[in-house]
Amino acid sequence: SYPGGLTASQKAHLSRFQIQVYEACMEIPYGKVSTYKSIAEFIDCGSNQAVGQALKKNPFNGASPPVPCHRVIKSDGSLGGFSGSFLNSDKKRKRLEAEGVIFHDDKGIPRVDGLCIFSFQDAPKV
Repeated sequence: SYPGGLTASQKAHLSRFQIQVYEACMEIPYGKVSTYKSIAEFIDCGSNQAVGQALKKNPFNGASPPVPCHRVIKSDGSLGGFSGSFLNSDKKRKRLEAEGVIFHDDKGIPRVDGLCIFSFQDAPKV
């Protein structure tokens, strides 16, 4: 996680919703993942898809502090999209594996091991 979250200048051009999504995403530790649904529940949003759309538009890839949107997966443990496309799933998987996230093959579909799922239960509300 990234103490302090986004800076005031980074927040200036974002909606309140985007700030909530990005700062929730920043709570997911290295080597762990969470789901679009878990983030939606954590920020009291009724739409997993809205969370996905906010992450799709993440302007902070490579920024400091980064918003690690690659650490967000689908509720079934599969990868979902990355960098605005489902075609980038291999990149997402390689990035997660480099962080120590474990995958299992489920009939040709890579799914994240349950031990690598982060719970927002103990995270401060954003």
